[in-house]
Amino acid sequence: MSETAPRPTLEAVAALAGVSRATVSRVVNGGDGVREPLVQRVRRAVEELGYVPNRAARSLVTRRHDAVAVVIAEPEARVFADPFFSMQLRGISKELTAHDIQLVLLLTEGRDDHPRVARYLTGGHVDGALVFSLHIDDPLPGLIRGAGVPTVFGGRPDWNDEPERSVYVDCDNRGGARAAVRHLVGLGRTRIAHITGALDQTSAVDRLDGFRDVMGDCDPRLVVESDFTPGGGERAMRKLLDRRPDVDAVFAANDLTASGALRVLRESGRRVPEDVAVIGFDDVLPVTEQTEPPLTTVRQDIEEMGRLMAHLLLTGLDRSHRGATGPDFPRSVILPTTLVRRASA
Repeated sequence: MSETAPRPTLEAVAALAGVSRATVSRVVNGGDGVREPLVQRVRRAVEELGYVPNRAARSLVTRRHDAVAVVIAEPEARVFADPFFSMQLRGISKELTAHDIQLVLLLTEGRDDHPRVARYLTGGHVDGALVFSLHIDDPLPGLIRGAGVPTVFGGRPDWNDEPERSVYVDCDNRGGARAAVRHLVGLGRTRIAHITGALDQTSAVDRLDGFRDVMGDCDPRLVVESDFTPGGGERAMRKLLDRRPDVDAVFAANDLTASGALRVLRESGRRVPEDVAVIGFDDVLPVTEQTEPPLTTVRQDIEEMGRLMAHLLLTGLDRSHRGATGPDFPRSVILPTTLVRRASA
């Protein structure tokens, strides 16, 4: 067995830099009150010795854990099957990694898991939480707020109490839906259907509202509820063809739903876009570029949404740590959407 070289100590860094141990501690732990020339000397010594700060000791000094929980209110099978989640996680991970913050992923198979998540957050393991894919009347936000953990949400929350405490990042779901349906109207389509997402989520509700903004009180048979999945899109499309076989356009609540609808249209002998034009939502490239034909869709910057969630949380934590006055977090952010035209509409 080879011997392991001893790890450089705080005292060794102090000796090499020619400063006190306390000065080194303040520099490596992000403290204030050290003159810039001394900061540079300490950093050079840290780099030369390969010193790695002890996270546990640093936590005692800074009262920070350098870890953030990412809570996705969906079962594991859904999370790993939908590219939306991996894109959002990529944005979150990039921002946290840039600040040397650990990501702790927590998934929920159902409401029975919520107390477990709340206990973990209350246990002082993380500095804050990023929570997304919430469902209406979900008790999870209340449990998290009860834990006193700084939180940023992905998607517009559905509660109205104390809105200033509900910081979130979302896209313009309603405006994006309007743009999609107006495009279909501009193509001369008159029997436009909507396959919704799961209506216990605000994104699906907002996209349905955007559809209705343009179509008004259309035939209720042209609206079919689904669940943001390819299988749900297939079932909804079959129902639509049974109800209104003359349908000439479909706005689907997301790209996965649209991919399922396209399969059923192809099986039924409908040509896309000649007989039925189809538009999705998200612009998840693994989906939109592999459908037949390539999918016209509403693009939201999913990775940037994740990055902004992490940025808002870290900004708030930094302000709180520095004792800054005023609100701990910046205001919520709603990102614009863009219609991306391909061959399906």
